[in-house]
Amino acid sequence: MTGRTVTRADLASAVCRKVGLSYTESAALVELILSEISDSLVKGEMVKLSCFATFQVRSKSRRIGRNPKTGIEAPIPPRRVVTFKAANILKQRILDVHCAKQK
Repeated sequence: MTGRTVTRADLASAVCRKVGLSYTESAALVELILSEISDSLVKGEMVKLSCFATFQVRSKSRRIGRNPKTGIEAPIPPRRVVTFKAANILKQRILDVHCAKQK
């Protein structure tokens, strides 16, 4: 792992370089895409980006957890979480890069 984090600004810069839009237009495009993904997830819709990943909202029921410091049981309320499942093509690309670095 490189420890580097890709930010919205990095994505906007990449769009600017590769597509030829101005940085302002690129940043607006990145924001629009992220907003559409977020809005769909808030509505409970699945977001599937071919060859990349699937994002889905999942409901988790109430359960009993435990405070790791004290060991005291505590209820964890029901909640909704976003799950990310990488597409097989993305998994393979990551594996290929990892294997190439091992050689």
